Formats: sequence, C-alpha cells, structure tokens
Amino acid sequence: MNFRATAHHPALILDDVRGARKMLDGVARMTALEGSRHLTELVGAPVHLKCENLQRTGSFKLRGAYVRISGLTPVERAAGVVAASAGNHAQGVALASSLLGVRSTVFMPVGAPLPKVAATREYGAEVRLHGQVVDETLAAAQRYAEETGAVFIHPFDHPDIIAGQGTVGLEILEQCPEVRTIVLGIGGGGFAAGVAVAVKALRPDVRIVGVQAEGAACYPPSLAAGYPVSLDSPVSTMADGIKVGRPGDVPFALVEELVDEVRTVTEDELSSALLLCLERAKLVVEPAGASPVAALLSDPKAFRGPVVAVLSGGNVDPLLMQRILRHGMSAAGRYLSLRLRLTDRPGALAALLATLTVADANVLDISHVRTDPRLGLTEAEVDLYLETKGPQHCADVEETLRAAGYRVIG
Repeated sequence: MNFRATAHHPALILDDVRGARKMLDGVARMTALEGSRHLTELVGAPVHLKCENLQRTGSFKLRGAYVRISGLTPVERAAGVVAASAGNHAQGVALASSLLGVRSTVFMPVGAPLPKVAATREYGAEVRLHGQVVDETLAAAQRYAEETGAVFIHPFDHPDIIAGQGTVGLEILEQCPEVRTIVLGIGGGGFAAGVAVAVKALRPDVRIVGVQAEGAACYPPSLAAGYPVSLDSPVSTMADGIKVGRPGDVPFALVEELVDEVRTVTEDELSSALLLCLERAKLVVEPAGASPVAALLSDPKAFRGPVVAVLSGGNVDPLLMQRILRHGMSAAGRYLSLRLRLTDRPGALAALLATLTVADANVLDISHVRTDPRLGLTEAEVDLYLETKGPQHCADVEETLRAAGYRVIG
C-alpha cells in the first residue's frame, strides 16, 4: 500500500490504517478485550486488557509485517525479504511471508531464546544466527539485503508497518467506545504511532500514554530534543520487545505530535506486572507486553478511566519466565530473607521450624551455622529464605519470631 499522509494530516493517515485493516481481514485476529477487577480497584475506574499476546505469532507484529510485505511489487516479492529480530518481529515476518508466498530470511542473535528461533523456522523463514546483540544482527541483515537484493523489513521505521500496527487502535475504539486512556509499550515507536494515528483521528479526546523501560528509554530525551537521539549508554532491560536505543525517524514525528505522555518503569515494576498478569488475569505476557500494567501499578491514580492497557506480546522464553517470576515475587514482597541467632541446643532448629509453621511461612532454604568464631559458645546462627504472602505477611513473620524470643539480626 502507499502511505500518502504526513504527521500533520491524521485523517489521511486514518485512511491508510483502515486500508491496512482490510488487508488483514482473515489474517490477524481481533484479539479479546478483558476486564481486570484488580486493576480496576487500584485505578478507581474500569481497566481493560487488550490481549495482543493472544494474536497469531504471539504479538501484534504480524499486523505490520503482513501489510508491509503485501505492498511489495512482484519484482520485490521475487527477491524475497529479510529481517532482523530477537523474536516477535521475526515470527511476524516469517508467517506473513509464508502466507503471501514470499521467501524470507531472518537474522537472529546467537543467544536468541530457542523457542523463538524454533517458532520462526516453523513459520517458514530461513533463520541465520549472527551477532551477540540486535545491533550486530541488524547490520548483518542490512548487508544481506544489499548483497542479494532482498527487501529489508524494518520492525518499526516504515509507514506500512505503522499503518498495520494502527489497526489495534481501531479495534480498541470498537470494543471499548467509552475509553478515555490507552496505555501501551513503546520501543522504536511504530506501534504507538499507529495506534495514536487511528485513535486521535476518531477520538482526539482519548489520552494515549506510552511506556518505556528505564534502561531503554530513548523517547524522553528525544522528545526533549525535538528529534530522535541515541542513548549514550547501552540499553539494558528484560523487556526485549521494547529494548531500542533510538526512536525510528518515521514514527517519532507521529509520537511527538499524537502521544500525550511517555512514562518509564523499572525492572522491578515490570516483574511485578508480569506476575500480576499471570496470577490475576491468567495471561502469559512477556515483559514488554506487561509494561502498560507496570505503569498502572506504579501510579494507579494518574490514569483517567476507562483505561485500555495493551498487552502487546506473550512470547517469553520459559527459562526467562522462571527468572522473572522469582524476581517479580521478590519485588512484590513474596520472599523474606532473615538471619537469626539462637541458643545452640538439641531441638532448637526444630523449634524454630515449628514457629515458622505457626507463622504460615514456607521455608525455601535454610543454613545452620554453629562454628563461626563470631558466635558465643552456646550460640548458633540460622539464615532463612522464606516464601510469604506479601509485605504484611513478612512483617507478621518477623513479629512472630520476635515474640517467640528469637533475635532477628539481619
């Protein structure tokens, strides 16, 4: 498709998003909009979750990739396409290419999660592992495009990509016509730009809030400067879906004009949000996809409802999920580390464990030290690592131990 409009003519851009939606009919699912009682109580207004984590390939990326590849000429299609990605864009390009009968090559970092590599291959792409970080992978893909004539499919910095991603905005307005705030993650900006284009053209009163990870927050300094700038330090975040060091040139102008606010969230907040999605909403969401929920958790009263938080993806490596869940439980106060000093006598450890049973704390790990020179002749130290029910339970456990006569020293 031809992207005719500019950032200053949102009505024309809306036509392109509508055209993209027609292309995606029968290809991309209209994903569910689910209410969240827990977040509704926190925010004090209805909160809904737009479940793009349940989209084909596990993220919204299929939308933009399909529209972009659909717009290629017969000559360009014959040359094939190439992309670089650690996961979601790779899978979107692979499936879109297969559906359109176009040969695809996808470069992925050497350390890319095996499930994402396997899924990309299963969707029909030739996968080439190159580089340790995405920047190296991106450079390799661009060299391949120059050498072979394959069309490089950028993950966010192209108008057709933006138009395809913007179809999520049209769905939100249909599914929740009373929406007043939309919260979504921002990496390079293609997704936020597309949604903003569609929503602001039809409902300029809706507030759009973008969310970035603190360790990859390239938009705040860029917006302050008035043009895309690269982060000085290497980007660092578990949210690889929004782990971008510089905004895209094409989406930046749209984000600058149409997105009302860009917030940042910490790694602890991302972990807590992912845990909440799993426990309360029963949804598997990757860290980038959980970033809007992290923003709601960090400052719930800052959002005017009804709110739609977009869960942009659910492709998370099981090993990373395991680490993130532990981190999220720790951030949520679900673990408690304690060091106790007690009298070294037969049955002392058993008595301590009995007290912890009364406190309803689950012992995950225990270390019993009896021979340290710091200890008196009749003393012993015990390091405990406990699973609890939250911050208040942690305080209750410590109080129960002190009431039983134990000295909590760390």
